[in-house]
Order: sequence, then structure tokens, then C-alpha cells
Amino acid sequence: MSFAVPDHVRPIRDAVHAFMTERVEPAEAVLHGGGPAAATALDELRAEAKKEGLWALGHPRELGGGGMPFLDYVYVNEVQGRSEFGQLALGTFTLQDSLMLHEHASPEQRERYLDPLVRGDIWPSFAMTEPAVSSSDPTQLATAAVLDGGEWVINGHKWFTTGASRAAYTTVMCRTEQDSPPHLAFSMILVPTDTPGYRIVRETPVLGLDGAHCEVRYEDVRVPAANLLGPRGQGFVIAQQRLGPGRIFHCMRWLGQAQRAFDLMCRRLNDRTTSGRPLAAKQLMRRHVFDSYAEIQAARLLTLNAAEAIDAGSQARVEIGAIKVVGARMLHDVIDRAIQVYGAAGLTPDTPLDRMYRHARAGRIYDGPDEVHIDAVGRRILGEYAAGGNWEFGLR
Repeated sequence: MSFAVPDHVRPIRDAVHAFMTERVEPAEAVLHGGGPAAATALDELRAEAKKEGLWALGHPRELGGGGMPFLDYVYVNEVQGRSEFGQLALGTFTLQDSLMLHEHASPEQRERYLDPLVRGDIWPSFAMTEPAVSSSDPTQLATAAVLDGGEWVINGHKWFTTGASRAAYTTVMCRTEQDSPPHLAFSMILVPTDTPGYRIVRETPVLGLDGAHCEVRYEDVRVPAANLLGPRGQGFVIAQQRLGPGRIFHCMRWLGQAQRAFDLMCRRLNDRTTSGRPLAAKQLMRRHVFDSYAEIQAARLLTLNAAEAIDAGSQARVEIGAIKVVGARMLHDVIDRAIQVYGAAGLTPDTPLDRMYRHARAGRIYDGPDEVHIDAVGRRILGEYAAGGNWEFGLR
């Protein structure tokens, strides 16, 4: 494979880059402000993206999306990731949920949720994490659902249900099978957020940033039995199908964030002077550039490698686990160096670095903390050797 942007992807990638740098990034101050002005600005960006053929590029074409192959989408998503508002403006923030519904939803569920999702008419949310148990071992999840006649009755306590406060529905991971093995005891159930008993306790800020990460209690929530997503007991299978691509989507967008931080750092080094000379003349400053270049490039190649494996039909669990850890660390360290170069200004909202830094730190925890992925990758590779094989990189 070639790691250069393919010729057939370059035009759409350039168009997305222009949209991001000329429209989304300049609108960030308004978008961060919230309220009616932010809503209006986002609606305008979404309308422009649809008009210019940049909407939902990663969604399957049969759903009304752009139908980009997975590997091609990497090159677009890394540009879209320059801003935290990129996926909202370009209609890709629903991609994980859309793919999940596309694979498992009934015709009725598709009509009610999937089609409006791709159009951007409704927002989804996903509930797995719980405050009372370590979600690194999701077999401990305590939220449960029981059938009562033709309805599921759900009771439990979730948090970090991102977007629940504005979502039309939540896909809830809950225990439905009492006598099954742990990984066959959970199911996914679609719960409209206006259902009685669905109670949002609070939106939990993350490192001081409000991101609509909601704590939700389910108190005798009743939904039709037909709201079951996929077969009973297959919650973990569906979750893995959702989270695997979702993790690499994060890694793609982190490349765009890292590129933006790298640009800011290098421009600052050339523009800022001390003792009559630019910071770029300082050897220690050049090391920041070297380290950042090497880490971004390594993470990018790992991401493309994982995407190629997924494109070829592999679950790519080692590749995805590795890049989730490497990508999050890379992003944190690159932004950290950029802040160091900016000095006191890097700690203020005068640049986007302060928000980017906090988001980067959270990346080492969500969708599974680093330790879980490190352990899983090590276990899988060692398992190859224990079985009498090896892990030959050139053949993977």
C-alpha cells in the first residue's frame, strides 16, 4: 500500500480541508459559546456541507451517505478531525450508531431511527458505562431489563452517556439473561429519551469542559419488546462491532488535531523571537519538532495499517488496540509541546490548545483505558507464540 493520499481521494479531502479551515475553525468561538447563536451557526455549517456534497461521507451510500470505503475515509477523517466540531458540521458524528443500526436494526427501527440519523435530523446516544462498577470489565454492569408481557422494564444507573440531553434515543446495554455465561447475558435495547422513568441526573463536565456527558437513571423504564436491537444475549457482540471502528475513528480525528497543534507550534517557533533570534534557532525547540514529527508519522502509519486490515475484512483487534494507545499518547504529547512553545499564552483560550489538551487527556480513558488495550494486545500476541506460531510484522 501507499501511505500518500490517493489521487481519487485528494479532491474530496481538499474540499473538506478548505471547509474545516475556512468555515468550521473560524466559527469555533461562537460554537463554544453555546446557546441560540451556536445552534444557528452549526445549522448553517450543516446546510453548507450538504449543499457542497460533503455530508455524511463515511456513511454507506444506500443510507444516503457518501459511501467512502473505510481506508479512503481515513484520509478525509484526519482532516475533519482538526476541530471538535468537524464531525457535527459534516454529519459523521452518527457514524458508529448508523453502522450499528444498519447491521442489526429491524425495518421498523430503521425507519424510526436510522434514516433520520443519517439526515442529521436526530441525535443518538449510547449507554454502557456505569459509575458503580469498573467498566473495564463490562461483565460487571448492573443495569438490567426484564420482560413483562410485551415490554422490557429497565432499571439501572449509567453515566458518560454522551449527548443524552439532546438525543432522541439511547441504545442501552443491559443484562437480560440470568443463567447465561457473562458475555452472553447482555442485550442492547433502544430507549427513547422521552420515556417515563428515563431521568437525566446531570451533565458531567470533563476536565472543566461541558460535552453533554450525561449521568442517567433508569427507573422502571418501559419500552416495547420490539425495541430489542439484534438477538437477545448478543449485546457484547454488537458492542464490539460498534466500538472497534469507533476507536479507529477517534485515531483518525486525532491525526487532524495533532496536525493542527504541529502547525501552531512550528509557526510560533518561526515567529517568536528571544534575544533577537527566533525560537526556531534553539536546539531544544527543534527537538520538539523532531519528536512531534516522528510520533505523528508513526501514529499515522499505524492508523492506516489498522484501516487497511479492517478494509480487508479483519477484526484488527491488535492493530486497533495498539493505535488507540499510541494515538492518544501521541496527541497528548504533541499538544503538550505546542503549549510549551507558546508559554503562558498556550494555557489560555487565545489558542485552541487549552481545549485540545484536555480532550487529548480524556482520550486515554474513553472507549477503554490504555491499560486494557495494552493488556489485550500483549495477550493476543503472546497467544500466537504459545500456540507455536509467531508475530511476523511483514506478513500481517
